[in-house]
Amino acid sequence: MNVQQISKTAISAIKAATSSNELEQLRVKYLGRNGEVTLVLRGIGKLAAAERAKVGEETNEVRQNIDQALEEKQAELTQLALDTEVATTKFDLTAPSKSLLGHDHPVSQLLSDIVRLFWQMGFEVVQGPEIETQWYNFEALNIPAEHPARDMQDTFYLEDYNLPRTHTSGMQIRHMEQNQPPIRIISPGKVYRNEDEDARHIWSFVQLEGLVIDEGIGVADLKGTLLAMCQGIFGNDVKVRLRPNYFPYTEPSIEVDASCVICHGKGCALCSHTGWVELLGSGMVHPRVLMNVGIDPKRYSGFAFGVGLERLAAVKYQVPDLREFWRPNLKFLEQF
Repeated sequence: MNVQQISKTAISAIKAATSSNELEQLRVKYLGRNGEVTLVLRGIGKLAAAERAKVGEETNEVRQNIDQALEEKQAELTQLALDTEVATTKFDLTAPSKSLLGHDHPVSQLLSDIVRLFWQMGFEVVQGPEIETQWYNFEALNIPAEHPARDMQDTFYLEDYNLPRTHTSGMQIRHMEQNQPPIRIISPGKVYRNEDEDARHIWSFVQLEGLVIDEGIGVADLKGTLLAMCQGIFGNDVKVRLRPNYFPYTEPSIEVDASCVICHGKGCALCSHTGWVELLGSGMVHPRVLMNVGIDPKRYSGFAFGVGLERLAAVKYQVPDLREFWRPNLKFLEQF
């Protein structure tokens, strides 16, 4: 059976599925370790050199189409279940509400504040799956197979070529695939990285990514947006500075620092006596990333940024150890 026939059969079966269990069986059948599409990919190396590129491109496209069909059908089944529950459940709207104890986690509080800030600037919030394909997590973002970010020391890998996402940048690709500019989005969510924990690094944290694509977007727009974010979080006296860096999905790539909220630039323990605190990575979206999603880089440009909310919270609340936010320490959490 050729790969196009596999695609036709798979998508037909997916559309006819009536349960999540049935969808999972179809996913394993076609995209699993020994799935039909996976076996085609494994056999590409045995083909003649002239055929490999064509068959590889065609098979990857089929894999993405099947993956998208699975996601769309799962969303349809989830919505159907919710509609059924609403239709069959009776609510007493006159019943007294239960009193609630406690309050939002400090990282959740900060996330709500940041979402409100960006909503006021006209950004849309988009969210997506925590388990990503390599296309959305790496390849579409111009991260080739040999890039260190794809090494096992940074990334957890699952079976079937998927992985717990290492950033929420995959949602930028998903959104751009379905929407043409102008685009102005933020994408918050949990991410996972295979690294040792210490006071400044944790293996799972909340990240917020931002993306703007339109005609005439430049570095000044990026700086102005991030300055507005920092001043909204830390106060109007905060300044930002931009430093060159390298990220494969941006060109130029920019590291962003904020003036220290404790010493106001004079130098203290929090900022290692430099007057500045490293906050986030950003840059202008690489033209190849735009081409990967069918956006003309000669007409459109844009910027992207990504920031860990625990890092922002540590600066805002003067917490020296990021791990403290997720330890079961009620005395610590009750401060916020």
